[in-house]
Amino acid sequence: MMTVKIKNSGELVATNVKTADNPYTRVLGLMFKPNMNGMGGLLLNPCNSIHTFFMRFPIDVVFLSSNNTVIKVIRSMQPWRMSWIYFKAKKTLELPSGSLSENVKDGTVLEVEIV
Repeated sequence: MMTVKIKNSGELVATNVKTADNPYTRVLGLMFKPNMNGMGGLLLNPCNSIHTFFMRFPIDVVFLSSNNTVIKVIRSMQPWRMSWIYFKAKKTLELPSGSLSENVKDGTVLEVEIV
């Protein structure tokens, strides 16, 4: 499990974040799940584009560079949508819709800690 914070302020962005870092877990992601089931988020690595096909709930999405700088934020991405490909992004953080702080925006640096 991991926690995600804003690097400069220490503001907590998410706790109980799981990782999807192999082909099977990245492809499956949050598909077919009824909700996040207590999970604070999912970090897909590597990932520069997502879809929400076969999902049943909206999510907040943060595309991150290799050093965890925010490339793009999509708030409340609805099921059955596709994102653009963000070529500078190397990771994607998926969070419950409405849970992402307004302080997280393009250029914000996040800190990912394994707990």
